[in-house]
Amino acid sequence: MKFRMLLWLLGRMLGKASKTNPELQKQLQDKELGFSLLTLDGKVARSFHVAGQRISSVSGTIDNPAFTMGFRDAAYAYQVMTAKNKQLAFMQGIQDKNIRIEGNPALVMWFQGLFKYIVPKKKKPKS
Repeated sequence: MKFRMLLWLLGRMLGKASKTNPELQKQLQDKELGFSLLTLDGKVARSFHVAGQRISSVSGTIDNPAFTMGFRDAAYAYQVMTAKNKQLAFMQGIQDKNIRIEGNPALVMWFQGLFKYIVPKKKKPKS
């Protein structure tokens, strides 16, 4: 359940940021693709669509995704996606075959780079 909510929230946050953040819009420029994040057992899946400098998401999988990222199970996926060092967690998961990527791996790296546009910025302490 946590992974399903995390994917839904990720879709909402990316969708909102794609409407309001010019830096993210620049990253989305000239991109038109779809991709899916899912569990390998098929119980949880969410797909994302990039077009017109916007990101939208729907539950389930899509036909002909540019890439899919499959996780061993929902608990493991949640653990990896909320890890302090996400890059290390993803690389370890791929190496251990707990994460399976199908499609263009360069787009996976591009997608992971989008996270920095949705992380809330820390407020500067008042002097």
